[in-house]
Amino acid sequence: MKRDTSAPPTATYRLQLQPGLPFREAERAVPHLADLGVSHLHLSPVLEAVPGSTHGYDVVGHDAVRAELGGEEGLRALARTAHAHGLGLILDIVPNHMALPAPEGLNGPLWHVLRDGPASPYARWFDVDWAEHGGRLLLPVLGGPLGDELERFAVDGDVLRYHDHAFPLRPGTERLPLPELLDAQWYRPAWWRLARTEVNYRRFFTISDLIAVRVEDPEVFAATHATVLALLDEGVVDGLRVDHPDGLADPAGYLRRLAAATGGRWTVVEKILSGDERLPADWPVAGTTGYDSLRHLDGLFTDPDGAGELAAAYRAFAGPPPDRGGDWQATVRRAAYRVIGHELAAEVDRLVRTAGRLCASSHRLRDHAPWALRTALCETLVRLPVYRPYAVPGLPVAPVDAALLDEAAQGARTAFAVPEEARAVEVVRDAALGRLGEDPDRRDFCARFAQTASALRAKSVEDTAFYRYAPLLSATEVGGAPDRPAVTPEEFHAHCARLQRDWPTTGTVLSTHDTKRSADARARIAALSEYPGRWAALMDLLRARGAAPDPHVAWVAWQNAFGLGDADAGRLVPAVLKSVREAALLTTWTEPDAAYEAAVAAFVAAGPGGPGAAAALAPLERETAPTVRANTLGAALLHLTMPGVPDVYMGTEGVYRALVDPDNRRVPRFPPGPADGLGGEKRRLTRTALRLRREHPEWFGARATYEPLGAAGPAAEHCVAFGRSGQVVAVATRLPRRLAAAGGGGDGAGAAGRRGVAGVADGRGMAGARGDGRAARGDARGPAGAGGGRDLSGVRGGPCAGAAVAPVSARRRGPRPGRTRTPSPAAPARCAAPPPRSSGRRCACSASPRPSRAGPARSPARPPARRPWRRRRR
Repeated sequence: MKRDTSAPPTATYRLQLQPGLPFREAERAVPHLADLGVSHLHLSPVLEAVPGSTHGYDVVGHDAVRAELGGEEGLRALARTAHAHGLGLILDIVPNHMALPAPEGLNGPLWHVLRDGPASPYARWFDVDWAEHGGRLLLPVLGGPLGDELERFAVDGDVLRYHDHAFPLRPGTERLPLPELLDAQWYRPAWWRLARTEVNYRRFFTISDLIAVRVEDPEVFAATHATVLALLDEGVVDGLRVDHPDGLADPAGYLRRLAAATGGRWTVVEKILSGDERLPADWPVAGTTGYDSLRHLDGLFTDPDGAGELAAAYRAFAGPPPDRGGDWQATVRRAAYRVIGHELAAEVDRLVRTAGRLCASSHRLRDHAPWALRTALCETLVRLPVYRPYAVPGLPVAPVDAALLDEAAQGARTAFAVPEEARAVEVVRDAALGRLGEDPDRRDFCARFAQTASALRAKSVEDTAFYRYAPLLSATEVGGAPDRPAVTPEEFHAHCARLQRDWPTTGTVLSTHDTKRSADARARIAALSEYPGRWAALMDLLRARGAAPDPHVAWVAWQNAFGLGDADAGRLVPAVLKSVREAALLTTWTEPDAAYEAAVAAFVAAGPGGPGAAAALAPLERETAPTVRANTLGAALLHLTMPGVPDVYMGTEGVYRALVDPDNRRVPRFPPGPADGLGGEKRRLTRTALRLRREHPEWFGARATYEPLGAAGPAAEHCVAFGRSGQVVAVATRLPRRLAAAGGGGDGAGAAGRRGVAGVADGRGMAGARGDGRAARGDARGPAGAGGGRDLSGVRGGPCAGAAVAPVSARRRGPRPGRTRTPSPAAPARCAAPPPRSSGRRCACSASPRPSRAGPARSPARPPARRPWRRRRR
């Protein structure tokens, strides 16, 4: 098939490259992936990285493709094979940081800075505060205080060695005695524990061996992007994923420069949107990587009442205080105070110093004590409900950012007893919004405030509060809202309509290398929201059988085991240990309690990962199986047919259950072996939906339309359906247990019964799998959701069965691209796309459908005369 290089992807397939999955092995997977139906391979970072890295985000060189993966020739060979099969390549890039490796010489630019200091031409690359530590870069790499480690240093020519570290010596200092030699360098080797308070370079979050890069400097941008841009220019690579744009000083400015350099290639950004936050309209990108869609998809298959019951059951079982897991907002606030006063202490100190200097430089701003500036800064930061504001000195402040900081400042003032001292809050707010001027200190504070805010949000929410608040672990996912885990069909339709209108080629995901649990593991855990009483009873029974180190660990470990569906201690123990360390309640990464961690490991190995776990969970597994099936197939179907470009994580075309990294970095088998049951159903569904997207991109892309379809009747809330461009309909069941309990399922209640269809359809009718695993096919006489007139749904009285996607009959002409067909109030649409008026057919829903309360999608504006993936929200 001929590859259209001018079009955005129809779907991407993420390969997590590593020494165990180099370019050569990825090449062998290409025929399978082409047959699956994706249009592009989505590669993890390919530039030179720390040896052995399983992710590639620890870049050490921007001028070469990683040798461990096969080098540039290996990448080009992969591209040639992909192109021969009609596939393109999307590349993940890391503009925010590089590795501070051991030996340090692996990072050439950093080596020059360590040797030559601020005079090095590479000094502009790194965000270093040279005013601190006597003009030296602090390197927190020593295993103990310097005095205890001196004997472990050795001078080797012009290199200073310490274990596996190798530092360059400043020219002319090689013959000095060791104490004087150390003091004469442009760097200061220090005990690793000093990083928290003393480090004087910007890091990626709190990871001291990832040093930030100043890509806002045009020369640094050019040098760090030259290889990637050459690969784009030569057609080796077709598009980009940008990692962590919130770490950059000016994300919008960076993205404008990137778009100009790439000629507007399809680009998505790993921007985590919180709550109702929207992607900035002026960013020249196709959209996000898709965590916002993940939250809406997961929430659709979560029972809101059951989630509330699980929260109450968790509080009764574990007894957490409100701010240590008992209440979500209180838990987030306490975690934020801990992170800002502990892990990010060095970043806060730098901001306080900068604020002091800019106050001292203005008579109008003087007489704010350092403690007041620190208090104002911390109290403002912990109240930000999103990752960061976007402000640049000298440019107008967006109203959303002004409102964000105003609200945070209002709360921050309450920390002061004296109103006049609270005026320090206004200084912090105005400096963060770039209102105080454009000199270096003011620009530095504005950028640093936003960068620290994003680190605080990530560390306090995703890496702390998510591990303290555990009623329903499927809700503690990147971009999630654990206090409101459920999403209504109306909210889902509104999200999809907004994507089609504003960001029609944005990315969408269900599983990534960063998700805490894979989609299929979350689908199993989300099923518990329909069985809260059964889960609570099971936990009480298991607690009586064997004591855990604490009840929170028991709840977390058993829920992870249920999600994994396999009593594998080798996978569960590391995940649960990571959970308790990130929670930082009884042990941490830097202050570990060895006895407690040993008790946790022993409990998990003997209990949730032990020989009796399968039998203990088996009754609940059997009972929840229909809901698990509905969740798994329904989420997969909607993900693959909703607006945006779906990204399929490696291995997830079939059933793929994984826990937090490194468990989710395991290399899958290519091609996958045979699968039956749910795995076979999901693979058939995925293949058919992806092929439909690839064969008919006009039905799903930038010029497509999205039509939410509603159902009426007592079981209407269990049906989720939408049409695409008047040509294809997707239908899925949600919350089937409540449906069955209400008498809506009969003897075969779709995904809740034995005969529910779970498949996809092409122009020939239904192609997929019935609930009994047999292949099912309709004919072309009507929407395949109805089986073309045949009873493929297995539904007798319920709204929709399993998961199905159905192109409208080829005999009916749909609306022209750019126009949305809306249901008529006088003649409500059925739960599949409106069939021809003369056909008299309807979808698998037996209830009388009605228009969704979310309303029809707004017709997208006429596309501008440029490539569709550059279209931006107006």
